[in-house]
Amino acid sequence: MLISTRGRYALRFLVYLAENQGREGYITANELAESQEVSRKYAERLMASLSRNDFVKTLHGKNGGYRLGRRPEDYKVSDVMRAMNEELVPVECLKCEPNTCPRAENCRTLPMWQKLGKVINDFFDGVTIADLMK
Repeated sequence: MLISTRGRYALRFLVYLAENQGREGYITANELAESQEVSRKYAERLMASLSRNDFVKTLHGKNGGYRLGRRPEDYKVSDVMRAMNEELVPVECLKCEPNTCPRAENCRTLPMWQKLGKVINDFFDGVTIADLMK
């Protein structure tokens, strides 16, 4: 399992928004991009995706930008990762439920991969944006 830049930056943007949620107004795309040292265009693409998935509120126009849509403790890292199309599975055959691998019934290693998948998902389910702010 390898978490993409897209997933990592989505988390970083949400943490930044959470750390600045007490400020008046919205955080601009320029500010987000500068804070994480990425291009404005990349920040806007990720924020559009986060907005479509109801993680952030967006305001267009002169004073526009982004804000969190919920409290930081209400954002599970696993939900953000899945919204960014991250696959939180250790092996290919666990992507489908039920498992459609023709070898699944006789695979001696499948139980190990299933246990690892559960550990991964339980771990990310237990971490919130609030936790990442600490």
